[in-house]
Amino acid sequence: MAVPSWLERLRAAGKTALVQDGKRKIHYLFEDGKEMAEEYDIKTGQLISRKWREKNTLGGTGKWQVEVGEPTSPFLGALESELITESSSNPIFMRKDTLSSFQWRIRNLPYPKEVYSVSVEEEQRCCIIRTTNKKYYKKFSIPDLDRYHLPLDAAALSFTHANNTLIITYQKPKEILAAEEQLQKELKKIKAANSGDGDCKTQ
Repeated sequence: MAVPSWLERLRAAGKTALVQDGKRKIHYLFEDGKEMAEEYDIKTGQLISRKWREKNTLGGTGKWQVEVGEPTSPFLGALESELITESSSNPIFMRKDTLSSFQWRIRNLPYPKEVYSVSVEEEQRCCIIRTTNKKYYKKFSIPDLDRYHLPLDAAALSFTHANNTLIITYQKPKEILAAEEQLQKELKKIKAANSGDGDCKTQ
């Protein structure tokens, strides 16, 4: 059975925990050198953000790639004025999960709901957003399903549109809900440092 393999990787990774601003922050270091950083709401256990980082070709530290949470990087700061920034009216694609579903929000899409179609491409293992007016097209995968080797299910996919935002929801399969519940129990066992305590405690 393939489902435990990702859980086993998470268990085997070096983990550091920090509690700060009502969030439990977990840093994972995998055997292959990849890093993953997650933030959870302490009260609800809901995932707020997940980022990945791996070594670049020269062996240096690469940039964080956001999988879940706000796409803008807080590290830009002063550099931002020197960079060419996208128009604020461009569609902004981000993932923001709930406890029971994976959820994506695309802001700055003013067209009515009937313009959009969202479908599952099982062979390509992705979801595709299309518009009848040809104004927007997006293909995206669900890494969680890939990590657990689970098929995509068109029946789990739905979408709605409000306030110029397209909201796409994919109900989490029971295998992922069970694995997440197990993981939360394990994460709570890691002794977390509070902000300002110096070094975090590593498992």
